[in-house]
Amino acid sequence: MIEKLTFLGQPNCYRLSNGTIDLIVSTNVGPRVLRYGFCAAENILGEYPGLSTPTALGDWKPWGGHRLWVAPEEMPQSYAPDNSPIRFEILGKHGIRLMQPTDQAGFEKEIIVELAERGTQVSLRHRLTNRNRSTLRVAPWAITIVRGGGVTLIPLEPFRSHDDCLVPSQSIVLWYFTDLTDSRITLGRNFLRLRTDKERAKPQKFGAANRQGWCGYHHKASRTLLIKTFPYHHQATYPDFGANVETYTAGDYMEVETLGPLQDLQPGAATEHTERWHLFGDVKIGAADAEIERAIGPLLRTVV
Repeated sequence: MIEKLTFLGQPNCYRLSNGTIDLIVSTNVGPRVLRYGFCAAENILGEYPGLSTPTALGDWKPWGGHRLWVAPEEMPQSYAPDNSPIRFEILGKHGIRLMQPTDQAGFEKEIIVELAERGTQVSLRHRLTNRNRSTLRVAPWAITIVRGGGVTLIPLEPFRSHDDCLVPSQSIVLWYFTDLTDSRITLGRNFLRLRTDKERAKPQKFGAANRQGWCGYHHKASRTLLIKTFPYHHQATYPDFGANVETYTAGDYMEVETLGPLQDLQPGAATEHTERWHLFGDVKIGAADAEIERAIGPLLRTVV
């Protein structure tokens, strides 16, 4: 089912539902996915219609929810405003194609959103086209703002003893403003974790080379678990020292991000990156890695 409505003060939004979950996209700005959740339940995505970042290209607004960016991050290119109406195409009963005209940084962005007929799976195919006159080395960057009050989960490679394996397992990527003593960060045996804290406005971010093909976000109060699944290309080069998964927080704001491989994108050429979302209700994860593993392991085996 697809219906037109106003959401977060924006007219010309469209709601897609299969009876279990619903998802709302905007056609006034974006492309943006503004809502994803169980029908009649709260939005697992963050809602920030009032935020704004001034740039040399104009005011960039996060609006909330999910967007497509260009990596590596640069100012102002990555922040090219997307505050104008976009083209769209309804795809059957559970799909929609969102197409942004070429932005001021010279990129055309598109997201194809498709709900499964049953269950909670959503497929998001991100397409990035270079409309500049020169070849640029870039990657598609899928960024999801989630509802504050939870924790991002990034899996580590399965543990192997020193006697069993001597080679490194994966890279963990830090930014100049990353502070590993910050209590919002937990470096565990099975997971890297980053939680929101509305009393701590200082930004924190880290990333990782994630070959497990998933990352997640758990919202504590609602016990809702969002799982993102995605491909990992072993022979590819990823941005940011090889990170294909990143997470960022500042106060109650949290982003869960995945990236496609870097490519030398010629004028007119395009690259794609696909995520699949899955939602689970009534999930209590606990505080220790072993508790988290027991809670989400059986769920992961249904989607990864």
